Amino acid sequence: MEKLADRKICADKYCSYVISVAEALDDYTASDCRFINLKKGQIIYIYFKLKPVEGAGVFWSGSVYGDRYVDQMGIIGYFPSNHVNETQIFEKKTIEMPTTDMDFFCA
Repeated sequence: MEKLADRKICADKYCSYVISVAEALDDYTASDCRFINLKKGQIIYIYFKLKPVEGAGVFWSGSVYGDRYVDQMGIIGYFPSNHVNETQIFEKKTIEMPTTDMDFFCA
């Protein structure tokens, strides 16, 4: 799969901590297995933000609750940042690091 960006912004060196929480402004249908579907009003936990390359869109990586198991974290994937509104920032001090091929791998 093609890389969406060469750099990413994370809260920690493993990109395992949530940077912020956002609310979906619109429905979004994933274009391939790297992306997640969003429903308007859905809450998304953001783990990292891709630093866009020239001419590319701005994508973030996050997790949404599934419809079936609302008490568990669900699917993780990318979504366009312009489809969400960040409502709460948990980590203002972030680190920038290179992306890897595994960041864009579909299983």
